Amino acid sequence: MRDRDLVRLYWPVELRPAFDALFAIDDAMADIVASSTQAALGAIRLAWWRDALVRLDSGSPPPEPRLQAAVAELLVQGVTGQDLAALEEGWAHLLDEDADTEAALVRGERLFAMGAKLLRTPNANVAEAGRLFARADYARRGLAPLGACQPITATFERRLRPLTCLAALAARDMRQGGSPFEPEATPGRAARLLSHKLFGGLS
Repeated sequence: MRDRDLVRLYWPVELRPAFDALFAIDDAMADIVASSTQAALGAIRLAWWRDALVRLDSGSPPPEPRLQAAVAELLVQGVTGQDLAALEEGWAHLLDEDADTEAALVRGERLFAMGAKLLRTPNANVAEAGRLFARADYARRGLAPLGACQPITATFERRLRPLTCLAALAARDMRQGGSPFEPEATPGRAARLLSHKLFGGLS
């Protein structure tokens, strides 16, 4: 079981297909970065996804299940193909020989902005929560060092917590420092999700 299997239980039932579609697009780009042995080829593959996502706003999707799910579940919720394509910039930074991890965190901002749009709950602090999630996620995937960041003291409103619970797990990873990382979906991580659901803090 993965952390996301636990997190998925907190997503509103009616929005689970939309969140599944959102994270499937993000995972597609993650898989490219993780499997690319040549940066130039990885960049070409990422660019294919970026361009295909942009075209969703003006035409029918190609016979690619994740793109079709994006049309069926995300575009109807106001998340555009252009919004989804913007994830590519963050992932592309990790293909560079001297990867700029800080610049790559923009992917987390944009991912969380789309999640907040699905939840119809904009919040000024959600961008920083997304950056925190991306930092820990990159490290767990072995794509960038964990590094350090300033703690987020905001308390998130209940409607946003199905999204920001991912940042609560990231904050737990930051406190523990990785090397090695705590296994996913442990009872302790499940308890952290419940605590965030009840109280909304990340610390």
